Amino acid sequence: MLELGRIESLGEALRDAVLTYKSNAALFEVDRHREQLTLSYHELRAEAERVAAALQAEGFEPGDRVAILMSNQARWVVSSMAGLWAGAVLIPLDYKLTAKEQLALLAHAKPRVLITEDHIHRELSEIGEPGLEHVRVLVTGARGDGPLAGAERFDDIKGGRFVLKRRQREDLASIVYSSGTGGTPKGCMLTHDNYLEQAQVLGRMFPMEEGDRYFSILPTNHAIDFMCGTVVPFLFGASVVHQRTLRAEFIAPTMKRYKVTHTAVVPRILRSLKEGIDERLDELPSWQRSTIDALMDINELATMQRPRPGLSRKLLKPIHDGFGGRLKTVFAGGAFVEPELAEYFYKLGIPIVIGYGLTEACTVLTVNDLQPFRGTTVGKPVAGVELELRDIGDDGVGEVYARGRTIMRGYLDAEELTAETLVDGWLRTGDLGQVDAAGHLRLRGRARNMIVTEGGKNIYPEDIEGAFEGVDCEELGVFASDFIWPRSGLSGERLTLVIRPRKKQAAGPMLAEVAAANRQLADFKRVSSYVVWEEEFPRTASMKLKRAELAAQVRERVNAATPFEEAPTLKRAVGEG
Repeated sequence: MLELGRIESLGEALRDAVLTYKSNAALFEVDRHREQLTLSYHELRAEAERVAAALQAEGFEPGDRVAILMSNQARWVVSSMAGLWAGAVLIPLDYKLTAKEQLALLAHAKPRVLITEDHIHRELSEIGEPGLEHVRVLVTGARGDGPLAGAERFDDIKGGRFVLKRRQREDLASIVYSSGTGGTPKGCMLTHDNYLEQAQVLGRMFPMEEGDRYFSILPTNHAIDFMCGTVVPFLFGASVVHQRTLRAEFIAPTMKRYKVTHTAVVPRILRSLKEGIDERLDELPSWQRSTIDALMDINELATMQRPRPGLSRKLLKPIHDGFGGRLKTVFAGGAFVEPELAEYFYKLGIPIVIGYGLTEACTVLTVNDLQPFRGTTVGKPVAGVELELRDIGDDGVGEVYARGRTIMRGYLDAEELTAETLVDGWLRTGDLGQVDAAGHLRLRGRARNMIVTEGGKNIYPEDIEGAFEGVDCEELGVFASDFIWPRSGLSGERLTLVIRPRKKQAAGPMLAEVAAANRQLADFKRVSSYVVWEEEFPRTASMKLKRAELAAQVRERVNAATPFEEAPTLKRAVGEG
């Protein structure tokens, strides 16, 4: 059983692991079908110590911040481990954001060191905006011997003697940006105690073995992957497989080649895997397909009360062999998982462990224990977590509040936002739910103006509004459609624009400007519908938009927003470019 009670810091826990399992394979790095790098625990330790010593040689002190901005790869893990051993506070950043968005977060986080990829650093440097002043930059993937725009090559850095820096449980371990690239950055301050408590709970619920292999699909900066795909596997001496290219056609072959036992996914990836399975099954002769369908029904009956992986692999061997034949657990979270999707995989004997959590809670608040499988819930609170429903309606639905040792300290440099989110020691999640007779939480909607994409990204609509600053109008606001028109279920969430034209202004040209600005946003951030609102927006004395009040007014008078594709005046504008 995993016992971290006497461990003081996350760095100390990982240090013990690399010493204990020194001969085990720690990391595999794969690019498409080619293995690029393998590190044992002993080699991982040596590489992390080299980087930590190089940090310390430049006067790095415990509590200083190290930002990591790169795709899934071995150097991400090396950098995080080196930073923790040097006493750093880690700042994991999303490499999929734009350079301007990344610079804004760097300016807010104020790291002393940034470890990133060469092409990302060049994109940041080209913008020339604040964010990198007085920051030491280490880059990976630089080609040739040419200049690096003020950066140093990660592979070339050297230091003197490495000294392990001790940290205490109450010290900050990381600042993780849960969402937002505009407005108020939401940097969750997580302590070593947050991480150690979460790791111990998950390690006891889902213990791993030394021969197990975790496939890191989600970005490592994601709270789920860092906990489930870095911290927990290493504490058990398991191996982690990173794949640089995560296109759908390479996921299953990599799982098969490395005989993956565990992975964590978001619904979008689950759906892609399902499509691949369906395509293979559809190619079978009708008699074979009928046989497999019958075996799926038998497996479903046999595993009704609990998973029986050995039996499932025998009954449905061809399907399991397609994933390596050793897959034990798939953790699913980060966004709402449709029950039908989870049930599909469970019928195949691939247990989908549905969880619910937030970055603010250091990953997980509830987990479905699969005894028995319930595809319609997100499970019971994990050990040490209390849930409470507030403002409960006649239907038993209320806003979910949580407390426990995994809850963040607050948001970095955002006292007002922290006070709104941490209320009397409870984390206000902003999600609506109800608790069934078995004590399982069922999510029912959003209590705040936020959506979660299928890829697990939180989007606060007010952060999108900056994209429409150039639109000629009186005022506008972006809302989660479900915030204005609540509904049960959390799949297919969308954004709606409420826009007020100037007096006597024609709506067509104004909306065409909106469509043009909308096209410049990433797909998952785009507004999909609009409401033209003729009245003045309600605002506070300081002119802040009263979002809840405006949403209530719109809800009372408008049944649904108009999708952009249904607006005749926008057909030409939307199709341009």
